[in-house]
Amino acid sequence: MISFVQILDFIGTFAFAISGIRMASAKRFDWFGAYVVGFATAIGGGTIRDLLLGVTPVWMTDPMYLCCTAVALLCVIVFDRRLVRMDITFFIFDTIGLALFTVVGVGKSVELGFPFWVAIIMGSLTGAAGGVIRDVLINEIPLIFRKEIYAVACVVGGLTYWLCSLVSLEPYACQIVGGSAVFVTRILAVKYRISLPILGRSDDDPPTER
Repeated sequence: MISFVQILDFIGTFAFAISGIRMASAKRFDWFGAYVVGFATAIGGGTIRDLLLGVTPVWMTDPMYLCCTAVALLCVIVFDRRLVRMDITFFIFDTIGLALFTVVGVGKSVELGFPFWVAIIMGSLTGAAGGVIRDVLINEIPLIFRKEIYAVACVVGGLTYWLCSLVSLEPYACQIVGGSAVFVTRILAVKYRISLPILGRSDDDPPTER
């Protein structure tokens, strides 16, 4: 019997694999290279999380992640012109993966008995680390280090999950509300161009007097 968390994990894996393969395709990677980027994007955050939590990375015990990435590659090959040339497609799939992986990471940490502050960090790591690995592999500045609200959205989702648990909501309800918080936060941040302040002086700023 497939659990609700596994369903979220499957969807998140597919979404992140699509985002990674789509970016690799735009960079003119071959099929194997695109598969590697998609797979690393899909399992990167979860692998780091599991190693920190002291458990075997889940993809090493379940071939679903390999198969899911293969299906994502097939979708990009078949719908190449539509997926690769549409920036909104990358954004939507990346945001879906971010939201689902965040709540999966939080939920798994809680199940293993870790305090919620650790769970929020693990959720953020699960959601954001795969994107960092993807960007490094395709030679881009990681999105998490730019102005856009990315990892902060994961923190918002983790805090929302925690608040829902405080009012005794069922775990699946906490995951739905927490994931929705991540998704909405990222959508609104991009739509209204909300970003964190940049550290350091802009080139447009006047030089300081010595």
